[in-house]
Amino acid sequence: MAKKSKHQHEAEEPILDENAATAETAEAEAPEVAADPAEEIQALKEQNLRLYAEFENFRRRNARERLDLMATANEKVIKAILPVVDDFERALKNIPADSAERVGLELIYTKLLNTLKAEGLKEMDNATGQAFDVETMEAITNIPAPSPELAGKVVDQIEKGYKLGEKIIRYAKVVVGESLAS
Repeated sequence: MAKKSKHQHEAEEPILDENAATAETAEAEAPEVAADPAEEIQALKEQNLRLYAEFENFRRRNARERLDLMATANEKVIKAILPVVDDFERALKNIPADSAERVGLELIYTKLLNTLKAEGLKEMDNATGQAFDVETMEAITNIPAPSPELAGKVVDQIEKGYKLGEKIIRYAKVVVGESLAS
């Protein structure tokens, strides 16, 4: 082993002193042991009770988050399918009621809607004639109200709104009437 100079030896000593001071501080911060065993048992019981309550809160929060995740896990897929539903509705409006094509389209459309409803999709109510609500509707444009009572209300609904459970996944797209006297 190489010999250390006196200077190197002195530099190491304060480091050892600092480590010793840290160890003494850690011992001082350690919880005091109660002189009475009954007090120590009571303190441990309280600590155990707090840990149990904390664990129960964690377990409940985790279960609630898991349920929320399962309820909205298919949201992305359902959002992607909604334009297909819109296309079905447009096609059904433009096909005569007595045609064979309409019967087939209605069958497929009904199956698709029932499947989406089974997954938690809900169609929002038609907004036409209702007061404009920024929480559930998206205004595409404003037009002069056809009548004074339609000022500030929905004149036409362009696209239906949908909810997945209680969460709105697509806002209803509407045209709002505005009063002429501003």
